[in-house]
Amino acid sequence: MDHRQQVLAERFEAHRGRLRGVAYRMLGSLSDADDAVQEAWLRLSRSDAEEIGNLAAWLRTVVSRLCLDMLRSGAARHEEAVGGALPDHLGGSADGRESEPEEPEEQALVAESVGRALLVVLDTLGPAERVAFVLHDLFAVPFAQIAPVVERTPVATKKLASRARGKVRGAPRAAAPELEEERRVVAAFLAAARGGDLAALLTVLAPDVVRDADLTALPGGRAARIKGARAVAEETVLLRRNARFAEPALIDGAVGLVVAPYGRLLLALRIRVAGGRVAAYEVIADRRRLRALDLAVLPAAGAGAAAEGSTGRHPSSSRRVMY
Repeated sequence: MDHRQQVLAERFEAHRGRLRGVAYRMLGSLSDADDAVQEAWLRLSRSDAEEIGNLAAWLRTVVSRLCLDMLRSGAARHEEAVGGALPDHLGGSADGRESEPEEPEEQALVAESVGRALLVVLDTLGPAERVAFVLHDLFAVPFAQIAPVVERTPVATKKLASRARGKVRGAPRAAAPELEEERRVVAAFLAAARGGDLAALLTVLAPDVVRDADLTALPGGRAARIKGARAVAEETVLLRRNARFAEPALIDGAVGLVVAPYGRLLLALRIRVAGGRVAAYEVIADRRRLRALDLAVLPAAGAGAAAEGSTGRHPSSSRRVMY
């Protein structure tokens, strides 16, 4: 590598982290994101870099176009990736005993920093919607710079991002106080499930709680419906491995949980809260049922419409600085 290429490589490396962050949010896969970033380097190395006035913008545009092409070509594959059985290397033993699920450490850290629920909801957007939303709402790129990437006018691009934002935010069906109560109860349930804390589960579950589940979500031989706090709590402790990949989200307008290893939707828990406890919940694993759900990112606690409206961005966009 000659000196000019060495200098160019060093300049590119200064942008690699941010480019990877953009690509990961667009693609939801670290390996795909790395492929897009590496392809951007190859294109840069074959270009006349001295003719590039704004290297950061040029690289972001190239990566974004690559991601858009990858999203369009991979749409059918992503549809098939929704739902299904927990992979053996993630799910542990069929009876739920000591085998713990694992994600590669970097993948797990990145999914947590970005937000599993956000990744799941982004996966429901069309390719151009996802690119426009990620660039504008998560990375503050002006619409005039996004428009050439998605091959629309700036006005049409703004509408595209607005439509995507509406899907990401969703529409809570409960008023703010009820939504906060749902959030508190679901968070307590998730914390107890992750910790395998039987006593805490018995506290947060209603005495006559009902758990329904698609059979594909359960180890063989388990009933599709069980009743009573003790039975539900004991099963939750036994199958707590899934809770490691769970995060609260809006599901059909109410607070529930999405289980998303690698940021890909595997299960959804539709939860009914009554009297400050979990009165019932349903575990949805069937692909068709998962695709039919109205999924959205849960607003930040206490976030009001006025606060969101002042920036035009969802509260979850604050995560962008973490990776």
